[in-house]
Amino acid sequence: MASNSAISLAFLILSIILVQIVGTGAGRIAIYWGQNENKGTLAQACATGKYAFVNIAFLPTFGNGQKPTINLAGHCDPDSNGCTRFSSDIKSCQAKGIKVMLSLGGEIGTYNLSSTKDARKLAIFLSKYGKPGKKVYLTAPPLCPFPNIWMKGALQTGLFDYVWVQFYNSKKCEYSDHIGKLVHAWKQWTSNIPETEIFLGLPAAPEAAASGFIPAAVLTSKVLPAIKTSAKYWGVMLWSTYFDDQTGYSSSIRSHV
Repeated sequence: MASNSAISLAFLILSIILVQIVGTGAGRIAIYWGQNENKGTLAQACATGKYAFVNIAFLPTFGNGQKPTINLAGHCDPDSNGCTRFSSDIKSCQAKGIKVMLSLGGEIGTYNLSSTKDARKLAIFLSKYGKPGKKVYLTAPPLCPFPNIWMKGALQTGLFDYVWVQFYNSKKCEYSDHIGKLVHAWKQWTSNIPETEIFLGLPAAPEAAASGFIPAAVLTSKVLPAIKTSAKYWGVMLWSTYFDDQTGYSSSIRSHV
Protein backbone atom coordinates (compact mmCIF):
# COMPACT_ATOMS: atom_id res chain seq x y z
CA MET A 1 0.00 0.00 0.00
CA ALA A 2 1.26 3.48 -0.80
CA SER A 3 2.26 5.77 2.07
CA ASN A 4 0.06 8.67 3.17
CA SER A 5 2.42 11.15 1.53
CA ALA A 6 2.26 9.28 -1.75
CA ILE A 7 -1.53 9.14 -1.60
CA SER A 8 -1.66 12.89 -1.00
CA LEU A 9 0.60 13.49 -3.96
CA ALA A 10 -1.43 11.17 -6.15
CA PHE A 11 -4.44 13.42 -5.82
CA LEU A 12 -2.52 16.67 -5.82
CA ILE A 13 -3.03 18.95 -8.79
CA LEU A 14 0.27 20.71 -8.86
CA SER A 15 1.76 23.44 -10.96
CA ILE A 16 5.40 24.12 -11.64
CA ILE A 17 7.14 26.99 -13.30
CA LEU A 18 10.57 27.49 -14.76
CA VAL A 19 11.24 31.21 -14.93
CA GLN A 20 13.86 33.84 -14.50
CA ILE A 21 13.47 35.40 -11.09
CA VAL A 22 11.89 38.73 -12.00
CA GLY A 23 9.22 41.02 -10.64
CA THR A 24 5.57 40.61 -11.46
CA GLY A 25 2.92 43.16 -12.34
CA ALA A 26 -0.58 43.03 -13.75
CA GLY A 27 -2.08 43.35 -10.29
CA ARG A 28 -0.88 39.85 -9.38
CA ILE A 29 -3.53 38.17 -11.50
CA ALA A 30 -2.94 34.51 -12.38
CA ILE A 31 -4.82 32.88 -15.26
CA TYR A 32 -5.21 29.43 -16.80
CA TRP A 33 -4.63 28.98 -20.52
CA GLY A 34 -4.85 25.94 -22.80
CA GLN A 35 -8.22 24.24 -22.47
CA ASN A 36 -10.02 25.96 -25.32
CA GLU A 37 -8.49 26.03 -28.78
CA ASN A 38 -10.46 29.18 -29.63
CA LYS A 39 -8.79 31.32 -26.99
CA GLY A 40 -5.67 32.34 -28.94
CA THR A 41 -2.03 31.54 -28.36
CA LEU A 42 -0.06 31.61 -25.17
CA ALA A 43 2.01 34.51 -26.49
CA GLN A 44 -1.15 36.47 -27.23
CA ALA A 45 -2.40 35.91 -23.69
CA CYS A 46 0.84 37.26 -22.27
CA ALA A 47 0.92 40.19 -24.70
CA THR A 48 -2.30 41.58 -23.19
CA GLY A 49 -0.35 42.71 -20.14
CA LYS A 50 -3.20 41.54 -17.91
CA TYR A 51 -1.50 38.67 -16.13
CA ALA A 52 1.44 38.14 -13.80
CA PHE A 53 1.15 34.34 -13.94
CA VAL A 54 -0.09 32.06 -16.72
CA ASN A 55 -0.83 28.41 -15.95
CA ILE A 56 -0.59 26.10 -18.97
CA ALA A 57 -3.36 23.52 -18.57
CA PHE A 58 -2.87 20.61 -18.42
CA LEU A 59 -0.35 17.80 -18.22
CA PRO A 60 -2.89 15.12 -17.19
CA THR A 61 -0.81 11.98 -17.73
CA PHE A 62 2.20 11.16 -15.56
CA GLY A 63 3.37 8.82 -12.82
CA ASN A 64 3.15 5.06 -12.31
CA GLY A 65 5.40 4.40 -15.30
CA GLN A 66 3.36 6.50 -17.73
CA LYS A 67 4.99 8.78 -20.27
CA PRO A 68 4.25 12.40 -19.28
CA THR A 69 1.81 13.72 -21.87
CA ILE A 70 0.38 17.22 -22.23
CA ASN A 71 -3.18 17.97 -23.38
CA LEU A 72 -3.87 21.48 -24.67
CA ALA A 73 -7.33 20.77 -26.09
CA GLY A 74 -6.57 21.15 -29.77
CA HIS A 75 -3.82 23.76 -29.59
CA CYS A 76 -1.25 21.14 -30.58
CA ASP A 77 -0.66 17.42 -31.09
CA PRO A 78 1.69 16.02 -28.43
CA ASP A 79 2.05 12.71 -30.30
CA SER A 80 3.85 14.49 -33.13
CA ASN A 81 5.82 16.80 -30.82
CA GLY A 82 3.62 19.62 -32.04
CA CYS A 83 3.46 21.24 -28.61
CA THR A 84 7.16 22.11 -28.67
CA ARG A 85 6.26 25.15 -30.76
CA PHE A 86 5.09 26.83 -27.59
CA SER A 87 8.69 27.09 -26.38
CA SER A 88 8.99 30.44 -28.12
CA ASP A 89 5.70 31.59 -26.59
CA ILE A 90 6.95 30.69 -23.12
CA LYS A 91 10.17 32.65 -23.68
CA SER A 92 8.13 35.61 -24.93
CA CYS A 93 6.04 35.54 -21.76
CA GLN A 94 9.08 35.21 -19.52
CA ALA A 95 10.74 38.16 -21.24
CA LYS A 96 7.78 40.24 -20.09
CA GLY A 97 8.31 39.18 -16.49
CA ILE A 98 5.40 36.74 -16.52
CA LYS A 99 5.75 33.49 -14.61
CA VAL A 100 4.66 30.58 -16.80
CA MET A 101 3.32 27.51 -15.05
CA LEU A 102 2.78 23.96 -16.22
CA SER A 103 -0.28 22.66 -14.42
CA LEU A 104 -0.01 18.96 -13.62
CA GLY A 105 -3.16 16.91 -13.31
CA GLY A 106 -6.47 18.59 -13.98
CA GLU A 107 -10.03 17.48 -13.33
CA ILE A 108 -9.77 14.62 -15.83
CA GLY A 109 -6.59 12.62 -16.34
CA THR A 110 -4.66 9.44 -15.68
CA TYR A 111 -2.08 10.87 -13.33
CA ASN A 112 -1.22 8.57 -10.46
CA LEU A 113 1.73 8.35 -8.09
CA SER A 114 1.64 4.79 -6.82
CA SER A 115 4.30 5.02 -4.14
CA THR A 116 6.75 7.27 -2.35
CA LYS A 117 9.39 6.09 -4.82
CA ASP A 118 7.19 7.08 -7.74
CA ALA A 119 6.59 10.51 -6.20
CA ARG A 120 10.31 11.01 -5.63
CA LYS A 121 11.03 10.08 -9.24
CA LEU A 122 8.60 12.76 -10.46
CA ALA A 123 10.10 15.32 -8.10
CA ILE A 124 13.59 14.62 -9.45
CA PHE A 125 12.27 14.87 -13.05
CA LEU A 126 10.85 18.33 -12.24
CA SER A 127 13.74 19.66 -10.14
CA LYS A 128 16.18 19.11 -13.01
CA TYR A 129 14.62 22.10 -14.76
CA GLY A 130 16.08 24.42 -12.14
CA LYS A 131 19.40 26.08 -12.87
CA PRO A 132 21.38 29.12 -11.67
CA GLY A 133 19.28 32.24 -12.17
CA LYS A 134 16.12 30.19 -12.59
CA LYS A 135 13.94 28.37 -10.14
CA VAL A 136 11.32 25.66 -10.26
CA TYR A 137 8.38 26.98 -8.25
CA LEU A 138 5.79 24.73 -6.66
CA THR A 139 2.17 25.82 -6.36
CA ALA A 140 -1.15 24.18 -5.54
CA PRO A 141 -4.84 24.98 -6.22
CA PRO A 142 -6.92 23.31 -3.48
CA LEU A 143 -10.69 23.67 -3.29
CA CYS A 144 -11.78 26.12 -0.61
CA PRO A 145 -13.21 23.78 2.09
CA PHE A 146 -10.63 23.66 4.88
CA PRO A 147 -8.83 21.43 5.55
CA ASN A 148 -8.40 19.93 2.10
CA ILE A 149 -8.79 16.16 2.37
CA TRP A 150 -6.10 15.33 -0.21
CA MET A 151 -3.63 18.15 0.31
CA LYS A 152 -3.73 18.76 4.04
CA GLY A 153 -0.42 17.07 4.78
CA ALA A 154 1.39 18.49 1.77
CA LEU A 155 0.30 22.06 2.51
CA GLN A 156 1.63 21.80 6.06
CA THR A 157 5.17 21.39 4.73
CA GLY A 158 5.55 25.03 3.77
CA LEU A 159 7.14 23.97 0.48
CA PHE A 160 4.66 25.70 -1.82
CA ASP A 161 5.62 29.06 -3.26
CA TYR A 162 2.04 30.00 -4.17
CA VAL A 163 -1.35 28.59 -3.23
CA TRP A 164 -4.39 29.57 -5.31
CA VAL A 165 -7.43 28.43 -3.39
CA GLN A 166 -10.40 27.71 -5.65
CA PHE A 167 -13.41 29.55 -4.22
CA TYR A 168 -15.82 28.07 -6.75
CA ASN A 169 -17.67 24.81 -7.36
CA SER A 170 -17.97 24.44 -3.60
CA LYS A 171 -21.10 25.69 -1.87
CA LYS A 172 -19.53 25.42 1.58
CA CYS A 173 -17.16 28.33 1.12
CA GLU A 174 -17.81 30.22 -2.13
CA TYR A 175 -19.58 33.56 -2.53
CA SER A 176 -23.36 33.33 -2.72
CA ASP A 177 -25.11 36.71 -2.31
CA HIS A 178 -23.03 37.42 0.79
CA ILE A 179 -19.35 37.17 1.66
CA GLY A 180 -19.57 35.48 5.06
CA LYS A 181 -18.72 31.89 4.06
CA LEU A 182 -15.93 32.99 1.76
CA VAL A 183 -14.29 35.27 4.31
CA HIS A 184 -14.53 32.59 7.00
CA ALA A 185 -12.83 30.04 4.73
CA TRP A 186 -10.22 32.58 3.67
CA LYS A 187 -9.28 33.18 7.30
CA GLN A 188 -8.97 29.43 7.86
CA TRP A 189 -6.56 29.12 4.95
CA THR A 190 -4.44 32.12 5.85
CA SER A 191 -4.29 31.18 9.53
CA ASN A 192 -3.57 27.46 9.30
CA ILE A 193 -0.98 26.82 6.59
CA PRO A 194 2.61 28.08 6.62
CA GLU A 195 2.57 29.25 3.01
CA THR A 196 2.63 33.04 2.80
CA GLU A 197 1.45 33.87 -0.74
CA ILE A 198 -2.19 32.86 -1.20
CA PHE A 199 -4.47 33.73 -4.11
CA LEU A 200 -8.25 33.98 -4.29
CA GLY A 201 -9.28 31.61 -7.12
CA LEU A 202 -12.40 32.56 -9.09
CA PRO A 203 -14.16 31.88 -12.41
CA ALA A 204 -13.78 34.74 -14.90
CA ALA A 205 -17.41 34.37 -16.04
CA PRO A 206 -20.63 32.81 -14.74
CA GLU A 207 -20.27 30.11 -17.40
CA ALA A 208 -16.71 29.29 -16.35
CA ALA A 209 -17.82 27.24 -13.33
CA ALA A 210 -20.91 25.57 -11.94
CA SER A 211 -21.04 28.12 -9.13
CA GLY A 212 -18.99 30.72 -7.32
CA PHE A 213 -18.81 33.58 -9.82
CA ILE A 214 -18.51 36.98 -8.13
CA PRO A 215 -19.55 40.10 -10.07
CA ALA A 216 -16.59 42.44 -10.47
CA ALA A 217 -18.31 45.24 -8.56
CA VAL A 218 -18.93 42.94 -5.58
CA LEU A 219 -15.39 41.60 -5.66
CA THR A 220 -13.80 45.03 -5.66
CA SER A 221 -16.15 46.71 -3.19
CA LYS A 222 -16.80 43.92 -0.67
CA VAL A 223 -14.68 40.79 -1.04
CA LEU A 224 -11.21 42.18 -1.67
CA PRO A 225 -11.38 44.80 1.10
CA ALA A 226 -12.33 42.01 3.51
CA ILE A 227 -9.54 39.60 2.59
CA LYS A 228 -6.70 41.96 1.70
CA THR A 229 -6.23 42.70 5.39
CA SER A 230 -4.28 39.43 5.54
CA ALA A 231 -0.56 39.72 4.92
CA LYS A 232 -0.83 36.41 3.07
CA TYR A 233 -3.13 37.81 0.39
CA TRP A 234 -1.17 37.77 -2.84
CA GLY A 235 -3.67 38.26 -5.68
CA VAL A 236 -6.48 36.68 -7.71
CA MET A 237 -6.39 33.54 -9.83
CA LEU A 238 -8.89 33.19 -12.69
CA TRP A 239 -10.25 30.37 -14.82
CA SER A 240 -9.60 31.03 -17.68
CA THR A 241 -8.28 33.21 -20.54
CA TYR A 242 -11.12 32.03 -22.78
CA PHE A 243 -13.76 33.35 -20.40
CA ASP A 244 -11.74 36.41 -19.44
CA ASP A 245 -11.56 37.41 -23.10
CA GLN A 246 -15.35 37.32 -23.25
CA THR A 247 -16.06 39.25 -20.06
CA GLY A 248 -13.04 41.50 -19.56
CA TYR A 249 -13.15 40.44 -15.91
CA SER A 250 -9.43 40.87 -15.21
CA SER A 251 -9.47 44.38 -16.65
CA SER A 252 -12.42 45.26 -14.39
CA ILE A 253 -10.65 44.18 -11.21
CA ARG A 254 -7.00 44.80 -12.03
CA SER A 255 -6.57 48.15 -10.30
CA HIS A 256 -8.09 46.74 -7.11
CA VAL A 257 -6.13 43.48 -6.94
